[in-house]
Amino acid sequence: MRRYILAGNWKMHLDAQASADLVKALIPSVKDSTDVDVVVGPVFTSIPAVVEAAQGTNIAVAAQNCYWEDSGAFTGEIAVPMLKAAGCAYCIVGHSERRQFFGETDEKINKKAQALYKHGLTPIVCCGELLEEREAGKTTQVVETQLRGCLKDLPADKVRTTVLAYEPVWAIGTGKVATPAQAQEVHATIRALLVELYGQDVADAVRIQYGGSVKADNVKELMGQTDIDGALVGGAALKPDSFAAIVNFQK
Repeated sequence: MRRYILAGNWKMHLDAQASADLVKALIPSVKDSTDVDVVVGPVFTSIPAVVEAAQGTNIAVAAQNCYWEDSGAFTGEIAVPMLKAAGCAYCIVGHSERRQFFGETDEKINKKAQALYKHGLTPIVCCGELLEEREAGKTTQVVETQLRGCLKDLPADKVRTTVLAYEPVWAIGTGKVATPAQAQEVHATIRALLVELYGQDVADAVRIQYGGSVKADNVKELMGQTDIDGALVGGAALKPDSFAAIVNFQK
């Protein structure tokens, strides 16, 4: 039985004080949710404040991006050792907004995942198709191509601890949600690809999140699908009551 992981991607919202306040407001509502992993992903400048606010609780902290070199003349980038020193346990890589607006490729995402493994952080590797790709019947092809590139040459023992996030781009921030059956179909495809690449044992261990307008009123049905092991939540994670309701979907 895979352990659910509910993660909030705060994107470019909330300064340090507002981020800390959100965590403090969230703690009382999720402190008894010890049967799931709870993760929040603030902007870089808010990470120290969030780590401090979450200290001693069941809330872990994720960064929203990283660079694959440990140091160097890479203006504007953040190295994985810096994120680790700041208290991050996870890092989101390959989000569709990074791909769309900043030209990130599967090759770059693969390098980031390798750097995260090297320093003991857990990657949350994102994949997902555009609306026109879904309408053209290319969802499986797109998702498999992305994941083959992102996971290239990664060892099985590392992949088994990785979190994957399927986010249909057409459902991110739009209010549209893949039906549970649509989401499950793609998650099952991802699981089958993992079997092909790494064997059944690893495939059974990998947690695959669904992301794309997840809310309190649809999370339970989504999480009820065989191959959906959590959610990567956007807008609904910016309010403590709505994110707590998602975390506590089993109650």
